[in-house]
Amino acid sequence: MRARELLWDVAVDQYGYVTLRDAGKLGINGYAIRMLLARGQLERVGHGVYHFPKFPVTSRDPYMLAVLWTGVSGTCLSHDTALAVREVCDINPDRIHLTVPKDRRIRRAGGDLYVVHYQDVTLGQVEWWEQIPIVSLPVAISQCIASGVPTYLLRQAIENGRRLGSLTVTEAEDLKVTLEGRHEQQ
Repeated sequence: MRARELLWDVAVDQYGYVTLRDAGKLGINGYAIRMLLARGQLERVGHGVYHFPKFPVTSRDPYMLAVLWTGVSGTCLSHDTALAVREVCDINPDRIHLTVPKDRRIRRAGGDLYVVHYQDVTLGQVEWWEQIPIVSLPVAISQCIASGVPTYLLRQAIENGRRLGSLTVTEAEDLKVTLEGRHEQQ
Protein backbone atom coordinates (compact mmCIF):
# COMPACT_ATOMS: atom_id res chain seq x y z
CA MET A 1 0.00 0.00 0.00
CA ARG A 2 1.09 3.55 -0.62
CA ALA A 3 1.65 6.04 2.19
CA ARG A 4 -1.55 7.94 1.40
CA GLU A 5 -3.74 4.84 1.74
CA LEU A 6 -2.05 3.74 4.95
CA LEU A 7 -2.50 7.19 6.49
CA TRP A 8 -6.08 7.46 5.23
CA ASP A 9 -6.93 4.24 7.12
CA VAL A 10 -5.73 5.89 10.34
CA ALA A 11 -7.42 9.19 9.51
CA VAL A 12 -10.82 7.52 9.16
CA ASP A 13 -10.85 6.92 12.93
CA GLN A 14 -9.48 10.38 13.75
CA TYR A 15 -11.78 12.75 11.83
CA GLY A 16 -9.33 12.97 8.95
CA TYR A 17 -6.29 13.75 11.11
CA VAL A 18 -2.96 11.93 11.24
CA THR A 19 0.21 12.64 13.17
CA LEU A 20 3.89 12.13 12.53
CA ARG A 21 3.74 9.49 15.25
CA ASP A 22 1.02 7.66 13.28
CA ALA A 23 3.21 7.84 10.17
CA GLY A 24 6.23 6.54 12.08
CA LYS A 25 4.27 3.55 13.39
CA LEU A 26 3.36 2.73 9.79
CA GLY A 27 6.97 3.05 8.61
CA ILE A 28 6.22 6.22 6.63
CA ASN A 29 9.09 8.71 6.55
CA GLY A 30 9.09 12.51 6.51
CA TYR A 31 9.77 12.63 2.78
CA ALA A 32 6.48 10.86 2.03
CA ILE A 33 4.63 13.35 4.26
CA ARG A 34 6.30 16.29 2.48
CA MET A 35 5.27 14.85 -0.89
CA LEU A 36 1.64 14.48 0.26
CA LEU A 37 1.74 18.09 1.46
CA ALA A 38 3.22 19.32 -1.84
CA ARG A 39 0.51 17.49 -3.81
CA GLY A 40 -2.25 18.98 -1.64
CA GLN A 41 -3.31 15.57 -0.36
CA LEU A 42 -2.48 16.58 3.22
CA GLU A 43 -2.48 19.92 4.97
CA ARG A 44 -0.52 20.84 8.07
CA VAL A 45 -2.86 21.96 10.87
CA GLY A 46 -0.56 21.89 13.87
CA HIS A 47 2.84 20.80 15.10
CA GLY A 48 3.14 17.23 13.82
CA VAL A 49 -0.58 17.05 12.93
CA TYR A 50 -1.99 16.85 9.42
CA HIS A 51 -5.45 16.69 7.90
CA PHE A 52 -6.78 15.20 4.69
CA PRO A 53 -8.62 18.13 3.06
CA LYS A 54 -11.06 15.77 1.31
CA PHE A 55 -12.26 14.49 4.66
CA PRO A 56 -15.60 15.98 5.78
CA VAL A 57 -15.35 18.56 8.57
CA THR A 58 -17.53 18.10 11.66
CA SER A 59 -18.19 20.03 14.86
CA ARG A 60 -16.07 17.45 16.71
CA ASP A 61 -12.89 18.13 14.70
CA PRO A 62 -11.49 20.73 17.16
CA TYR A 63 -11.65 18.17 19.97
CA MET A 64 -9.80 15.47 18.03
CA LEU A 65 -7.24 18.02 16.87
CA ALA A 66 -6.70 19.14 20.48
CA VAL A 67 -6.01 15.59 21.69
CA LEU A 68 -3.64 14.88 18.79
CA TRP A 69 -1.94 18.30 19.07
CA THR A 70 -0.46 17.37 22.46
CA GLY A 71 1.50 14.51 20.92
CA VAL A 72 1.12 12.69 24.22
CA SER A 73 -0.33 9.22 24.57
CA GLY A 74 -3.03 9.12 27.24
CA THR A 75 -4.35 12.64 26.56
CA CYS A 76 -8.10 13.07 26.97
CA LEU A 77 -10.74 15.78 27.08
CA SER A 78 -11.43 16.85 30.65
CA HIS A 79 -12.70 19.44 33.10
CA ASP A 80 -15.11 22.05 31.65
CA THR A 81 -14.90 20.55 28.16
CA ALA A 82 -15.93 17.10 29.38
CA LEU A 83 -19.06 18.61 30.93
CA ALA A 84 -19.82 20.72 27.87
CA VAL A 85 -19.59 17.96 25.25
CA ARG A 86 -21.77 15.70 27.39
CA GLU A 87 -24.31 18.53 27.68
CA VAL A 88 -24.96 17.90 31.37
CA CYS A 89 -24.90 21.58 32.32
CA ASP A 90 -24.89 25.06 30.80
CA ILE A 91 -21.11 25.45 30.92
CA ASN A 92 -19.53 27.09 27.87
CA PRO A 93 -15.72 26.96 28.09
CA ASP A 94 -13.78 29.40 25.92
CA ARG A 95 -10.93 26.90 25.46
CA ILE A 96 -10.66 23.12 25.18
CA HIS A 97 -9.50 21.46 28.42
CA LEU A 98 -7.17 18.47 28.12
CA THR A 99 -5.58 16.23 30.70
CA VAL A 100 -2.18 14.65 30.06
CA PRO A 101 -0.17 12.38 32.38
CA LYS A 102 1.65 14.24 35.17
CA ASP A 103 5.11 13.25 34.00
CA ARG A 104 4.67 14.74 30.50
CA ARG A 105 5.08 18.36 29.45
CA ILE A 106 3.77 20.06 26.35
CA ARG A 107 6.47 22.15 24.68
CA ARG A 108 4.89 23.11 21.40
CA ALA A 109 3.43 26.29 20.07
CA GLY A 110 -0.14 26.64 18.89
CA GLY A 111 -1.92 25.75 22.09
CA ASP A 112 -3.66 29.09 22.66
CA LEU A 113 -7.03 27.39 22.27
CA TYR A 114 -6.25 24.79 24.93
CA VAL A 115 -5.90 24.50 28.70
CA VAL A 116 -3.59 21.62 29.56
CA HIS A 117 -3.97 19.97 32.97
CA TYR A 118 -1.49 17.46 34.37
CA GLN A 119 -3.06 14.50 36.16
CA ASP A 120 -2.64 10.76 36.03
CA VAL A 121 -5.93 9.24 34.91
CA THR A 122 -6.42 5.48 35.00
CA LEU A 123 -7.87 3.51 32.10
CA GLY A 124 -11.05 3.00 34.15
CA GLN A 125 -11.48 6.77 34.36
CA VAL A 126 -11.34 7.28 30.59
CA GLU A 127 -14.27 6.75 28.26
CA TRP A 128 -14.89 7.48 24.58
CA TRP A 129 -17.08 10.25 23.24
CA GLU A 130 -17.50 10.26 19.47
CA GLN A 131 -14.22 8.27 19.14
CA ILE A 132 -12.34 10.81 21.26
CA PRO A 133 -10.91 9.93 24.71
CA ILE A 134 -12.61 11.79 27.56
CA VAL A 135 -12.55 11.47 31.34
CA SER A 136 -15.58 9.83 32.92
CA LEU A 137 -18.30 12.13 34.22
CA PRO A 138 -17.45 11.58 37.92
CA VAL A 139 -13.82 12.51 37.21
CA ALA A 140 -14.84 15.57 35.17
CA ILE A 141 -17.11 16.84 37.94
CA SER A 142 -14.40 16.25 40.55
CA GLN A 143 -11.91 18.17 38.40
CA CYS A 144 -14.37 21.03 38.03
CA ILE A 145 -15.05 21.13 41.77
CA ALA A 146 -11.31 21.45 42.38
CA SER A 147 -10.85 24.10 39.67
CA GLY A 148 -13.62 26.35 40.98
CA VAL A 149 -16.39 25.96 38.40
CA PRO A 150 -19.53 27.71 39.77
CA THR A 151 -21.64 25.59 42.10
CA TYR A 152 -24.89 25.95 40.18
CA LEU A 153 -23.26 24.43 37.08
CA LEU A 154 -21.89 21.51 39.07
CA ARG A 155 -25.24 20.86 40.75
CA GLN A 156 -26.78 20.84 37.28
CA ALA A 157 -24.13 18.38 36.06
CA ILE A 158 -24.68 16.06 39.02
CA GLU A 159 -28.48 16.10 38.64
CA ASN A 160 -28.38 15.55 34.88
CA GLY A 161 -25.64 12.95 35.14
CA ARG A 162 -27.76 11.00 37.60
CA ARG A 163 -30.90 11.37 35.47
CA LEU A 164 -29.03 10.18 32.35
CA GLY A 165 -27.49 7.22 34.17
CA SER A 166 -23.94 8.53 33.82
CA LEU A 167 -23.57 8.70 37.62
CA THR A 168 -24.55 6.10 40.16
CA VAL A 169 -26.49 7.15 43.26
CA THR A 170 -23.32 6.75 45.34
CA GLU A 171 -21.19 8.78 42.91
CA ALA A 172 -23.78 11.57 42.84
CA GLU A 173 -24.00 11.69 46.63
CA ASP A 174 -20.20 11.65 47.03
CA LEU A 175 -19.85 14.50 44.53
CA LYS A 176 -22.53 16.53 46.33
CA VAL A 177 -20.66 16.08 49.62
CA THR A 178 -17.37 17.12 47.99
CA LEU A 179 -19.05 20.14 46.41
CA GLU A 180 -20.54 21.27 49.72
CA GLY A 181 -17.19 20.66 51.43
CA ARG A 182 -15.60 23.09 48.99
CA HIS A 183 -17.81 25.87 50.38
CA GLU A 184 -16.98 25.03 54.00
CA GLN A 185 -13.26 25.42 53.25
CA GLN A 186 -13.70 28.93 51.85
